[in-house]
Amino acid sequence: MTKTIAFSLVLAASLGLAACSKQESHNAVNEAANVTNDVGNAADNAMNAAGNAMSNMSNAASNVTNAAANAM
Repeated sequence: MTKTIAFSLVLAASLGLAACSKQESHNAVNEAANVTNDVGNAADNAMNAAGNAMSNMSNAASNVTNAAANAM
């Protein structure tokens, strides 16, 4: 969903630059594409961080279970 929004912003920016010179439009489109990539990478990083957090929580729960079993 986040990538869809970013791509929509790039498309809107590209269409809005029709009145600019060719070089200005080209530069702005490149900048918008770079921002889109940054947003996509940030979304991917956030998902990876969430996955890692879940994995760490699972490992912690396993450690507690093992400690309780060893204490018996």
